Amino acid sequence: MSVLGFLVRRSRRSLLLAIAAGVISGLTAAGVIALVHEALSAEGRPAAQIAWAFAGLAVVGVLSRAVSQVLLTRLGQALIAELRVQLSQRILEAPLRHIEQLGAHRLLATLNDDPAVISEAYIHLPLLCVNLATVLGCLAYIGRIAWSALAIVLGAMALGALFFRTHQRRAMRAFTRARETSDALFKHFRGLTGGIKELKMHSGRGRAFVSDVLGGSVTTYRRAFVAGTTEYAIAMGWGTLLFYAVLGIALFALPAWAGLTTPARSGVVLAMLFLMTPFAQLVELMPSVGRASIALEKASQLGLSLAPEAEAPQRGAGAEGARATWERIELAGVTHRYYREKEEGSFQLGPIDLTFRPGEIVYLVGGNGSGKTTLSLLLLGLYAPESGEIRLDGAAVDDASRERYRQLFSVVFADFHLFEHLLGLHGPDLDERARRYLERLQLDHRVRVEQGALHVTGLSQGQRKRLALITAYLEDRPFYVFDEWASDQDPQFRRFFYTELLPELRARGKTALVITHDDQYFALADRCLRLDFGRLSQLPATAAEPRSAPRENGASARVDEGSRARSAQVHRLAVERQAALEPGAHGHEAIRATEQEA
Repeated sequence: MSVLGFLVRRSRRSLLLAIAAGVISGLTAAGVIALVHEALSAEGRPAAQIAWAFAGLAVVGVLSRAVSQVLLTRLGQALIAELRVQLSQRILEAPLRHIEQLGAHRLLATLNDDPAVISEAYIHLPLLCVNLATVLGCLAYIGRIAWSALAIVLGAMALGALFFRTHQRRAMRAFTRARETSDALFKHFRGLTGGIKELKMHSGRGRAFVSDVLGGSVTTYRRAFVAGTTEYAIAMGWGTLLFYAVLGIALFALPAWAGLTTPARSGVVLAMLFLMTPFAQLVELMPSVGRASIALEKASQLGLSLAPEAEAPQRGAGAEGARATWERIELAGVTHRYYREKEEGSFQLGPIDLTFRPGEIVYLVGGNGSGKTTLSLLLLGLYAPESGEIRLDGAAVDDASRERYRQLFSVVFADFHLFEHLLGLHGPDLDERARRYLERLQLDHRVRVEQGALHVTGLSQGQRKRLALITAYLEDRPFYVFDEWASDQDPQFRRFFYTELLPELRARGKTALVITHDDQYFALADRCLRLDFGRLSQLPATAAEPRSAPRENGASARVDEGSRARSAQVHRLAVERQAALEPGAHGHEAIRATEQEA
């Protein structure tokens, strides 16, 4: 997609108005040359007439140029804002796997740098039109005086264009290298902020990072950018040299070759002198247009094309709302494959055959790298299966329905992010409900809620996870996924999570998938699944007592008191037995022994 076509499509009416004003300004400049030449010659209209015409053209030229600049300033800032929002929307709509493969540093470079580069070309576009109109007007005036002079000027311009094209290709390659290095710079900036403690703790590491890693990318970017601008400067030098050559021909050779009179020669020279500045500006503005083309191409390469035909389809009606009821979710033959960089072979998760129903608590365990988080991302619809399918109440979840399917779930990821507002949540009692949860999770002294905004002071990682859990609870969706939620909690809240919060979700008809290593609580789950090297199996039954079924339609219901007491007793004995086991013992074996005692 050409940068010119892209810019014209953004705000066609306003842009065309700004261009028209610029063209008027350029043509009035050419008209002023003609009036100056006419006033300097002894022939022509009366001086008073020329003076009034000169004043009129000057006023029109100044006003039209000012209008063009004001319009462009407003349009340029609006374009930056629009591009950043549109790119953010593209990122939101892109598949998660694709975003992960790109990396945050590339996305940050695209969001931060590229809109400014594109808008710069947008601002310069009418200025290009002003100068182009001035150049064409001057050429027309030279042709009116002497066709031979016009032919020489056009020949010099054609030769200059060939030189310019050669150097422009080199400049574009250099600017492309600079843009690629910009991605690496953002990666290093993230390393600087994310690893600041490690860099401070080892002075040699800090110096090496700044001088070798960050400094190397900074140097590469500087050299590439300078190389690109140097190529344009060389092209500009060739153009200026050709201009002086043509000017010398007009002064010293044309009068003899073409029989130009002194007034005609003066007119040609005056037009050429006036032509020099706008022609030089045309060449100087070319780098910004070239960099904008690279920015657009970069966004397209990342799968974030801004072309209208690439826009994602509109979200389906009601995609934002969570589905209230469901009967079963099935994973049928679902697989996902990782291709390891710098290693031969790959790792495959699955095939997975698994079914979930409302009102059950399922634990998922396994070693690091066994595929637990990947399985949860497949279940959530954030990854699409490479083979097999996910079915909701018998209907396959495909690309068209995947977004609506995701609205079933509330999630606390292992690498969760806390937003400063309760985004997407509404209701007159939202603040009050949030405050009740804050009190229950003992965060009310650290977090305030005011009109959906969270005011946080000094939270530990465990407290931040509790706050993320509150957000998930406020969403009140039918299916919860917790990825290692309890890993950062102290024993009090870990016990609270397994013995109170999860049973309450079950009693309300909610389903929960809990990724965990806390084997002392396995007895409290309805099912306990294990992943080993991408293969799913079910651990032996933990002999947990039957629970009372939740009321229909997901209504709140209390867990049978006897069952709850039984579970608490099993839990107490399991904790005591687990404390006696050495680390690494299988938790389900301890649970079975404990239940026999219970």
